[in-house]
Amino acid sequence: MSFEHILVPIDGSEISYAAVDKAVELAKAFNSKVTVVQVLALDPYIAAEYITAAQTNDLIERARTSILKTLEEAKARFCNAGLDVETQLLEGQVIYSEIAKAAQSLNADLIVIGSHGRTGFKKLFLGSVAQSVLGQADIPVMVVRK
Repeated sequence: MSFEHILVPIDGSEISYAAVDKAVELAKAFNSKVTVVQVLALDPYIAAEYITAAQTNDLIERARTSILKTLEEAKARFCNAGLDVETQLLEGQVIYSEIAKAAQSLNADLIVIGSHGRTGFKKLFLGSVAQSVLGQADIPVMVVRK
């Protein structure tokens, strides 16, 4: 099996960078195209004007700036390995849905995502983006745990 296009969702955590490192290995082995994404989660109460009237606020702009910096850091890891990579800042209210939609629209054939490995009450209250992506994506998902 060969992977032509790998999607790597990140969140700036150390575990998401472990997924980036695994994606670097895979991209080199399969000569794959890579797209790294991060989702700007829009709370409908905080971002109501942004969502409905295309107006922004300082909180959203600070988040956007932080995400763009994180995407550039991930991109640098691929570039340091001699690989080209594209990055995208996604926006939406449900992170895992935006990741699954991006995989479909980009025609990715593998998602490499980090997981913190939460269990019990932590998983119940904090949820698991990786688990939700596994349930929603219709392509293979590699979950990386450090």
